[in-house]
Amino acid sequence: MELKDFAAHVVEKFNVHHIEPWSPVFPSTDPKYLDQFRLAVEKAGSSVVDIAVDGRHSQYAVDAAERAASVTATNQWIDVASALASPSIRTHIDGAKNSKPDVGRAADTLARNAEYGAKKNVVVHLENDNPESEDPFFIVQVIEKVNSPWLKALPDFGNSLAAHDEAFQDRAMDAMFAHAYGICHVKDGEVDDQGKASHVDLQKAFAALKKHDYKGYCSIEYDAPGDPYKPTTDLIEATIKYLS
Repeated sequence: MELKDFAAHVVEKFNVHHIEPWSPVFPSTDPKYLDQFRLAVEKAGSSVVDIAVDGRHSQYAVDAAERAASVTATNQWIDVASALASPSIRTHIDGAKNSKPDVGRAADTLARNAEYGAKKNVVVHLENDNPESEDPFFIVQVIEKVNSPWLKALPDFGNSLAAHDEAFQDRAMDAMFAHAYGICHVKDGEVDDQGKASHVDLQKAFAALKKHDYKGYCSIEYDAPGDPYKPTTDLIEATIKYLS
């Protein structure tokens, strides 16, 4: 299907009236297409609440030009979010060839994105995805150093569990939800690069969410092979159960 028809599909299949599109599946980001996309979403009685943005430049690279390219790339998606009336984006912290994750450089880079997001009324979120460049505790250090209401955490229920044990996952969810604002990713499992499956304790994850009085969106992310409709419906029902 075309991306602009996705919101109507989600309403029809799941009775959910918000979507979080992924940047690689945008066929275009020119103003004409974004106008069409926004009108289609509005016609479906829906809205875009976050854009999951995948970048190609490292925010903590030693090379200043690489960091500057990251700022530019993320700001371009902040513009897209503004055009679609999305309150936020999620940007990846990308790895660097010749550097380990560096809090100072990453914070300096992302502070510029937060400053631009403030001008556009778009929050920038950071997700615990890549186990090295997006370690949840590294993300928390970066967010605390930037200290801006426009740079927040996006807790993903499954990503840290795929790379670590359950005790690490519990600490990660607590740390991330302490800095969360607009969106989190709900999963009941994850499969690592070797095909090993892990199971998310949803009760624990939602307990962390409630502990920190999180009021943002819960984005349902079914991330496994096979028909996604029944598992997605089950995740929606579980989310409603644990939030009630």
